[in-house]
Amino acid sequence: MKRFLITFFCTLSIVALGLFGWQYSATSQALTLESAGLTLQQVGSGVYTLIASTDFPAKDMKRIAICNAGIVIGKDGVLVIDPFQSEELGKLLLQTVKKITDKPVLYVLNTHYHFDHTGGNKAIADGTIPIIGRGPIREFMIEKNKDNDPNPNPPDLIVNGQSTIWLGDRKVIVESVEGHSGGTDVIASVPDANVLFSGDILFNQRIPYVSDGNIQQWQETLNRLIATYNTAKIVPGHGAVTDVNGLKSLQTYFNDLTRLALGWKEKGLSEEMAVKTSSEIPAAYKNYKFQAMYPLNLQTAYQQITLAK
Repeated sequence: MKRFLITFFCTLSIVALGLFGWQYSATSQALTLESAGLTLQQVGSGVYTLIASTDFPAKDMKRIAICNAGIVIGKDGVLVIDPFQSEELGKLLLQTVKKITDKPVLYVLNTHYHFDHTGGNKAIADGTIPIIGRGPIREFMIEKNKDNDPNPNPPDLIVNGQSTIWLGDRKVIVESVEGHSGGTDVIASVPDANVLFSGDILFNQRIPYVSDGNIQQWQETLNRLIATYNTAKIVPGHGAVTDVNGLKSLQTYFNDLTRLALGWKEKGLSEEMAVKTSSEIPAAYKNYKFQAMYPLNLQTAYQQITLAK
């Protein structure tokens, strides 16, 4: 069960072909922001995001984005953040950059290893642009993403702790955080614009994917970000641009999940019975997207919290 939960998100496309009707389209129709389910939004001077509005899973995983991307422009060039899940979508992102600025892309940053944020690395597979990631991201992309992305283009520049990327006159601070993806998570802040790209540390109005993470560590990270970025615009990994209230909402979700798990422990429920009796999504989250994640979150909460000594 544990191994299934850890690998579920990375292998879901294989299972979901029958359950959800995912498709990998061979159409030659030109890909546009609209057809990819994306909206370009400026969040600061020279700072943009492409927001994905699609629910999970997308019907066409090559041509419809499910995560958000970032574009940060400095005097000397551009940082691109999370180029989506496919080469086609990665190319669309690079085309969008060219429409905004004539400055070159200097770096690509992957906020963690999951394929929906890294598959688009193949759009720059010629090695001309450094790709930045953290910790074991190369190994995880190669081993854990192989069902969805059998020929990945993993980062060639590995950072840990805190690093600074200079784009001429503008700096972007890349910081390691914990909780979502087993030691590969980073956030990226643009201090002069007061913008934070949170990666999947924040799912906004989406049920988060928890099975690959650690709920307690994630809550600790959220507490720190709430204190540090209380005035920032925040671009989540999934969902609309938000502010500190988005972080607080996700923290509330985890608090509710924790209370459930502790209640199961007090009642001595088995995992099967705990999940069965709590399977209905609470009213506060009924309108969230990514609802397929909820039963998996219940299982993870049971394993990490209910069974904790």
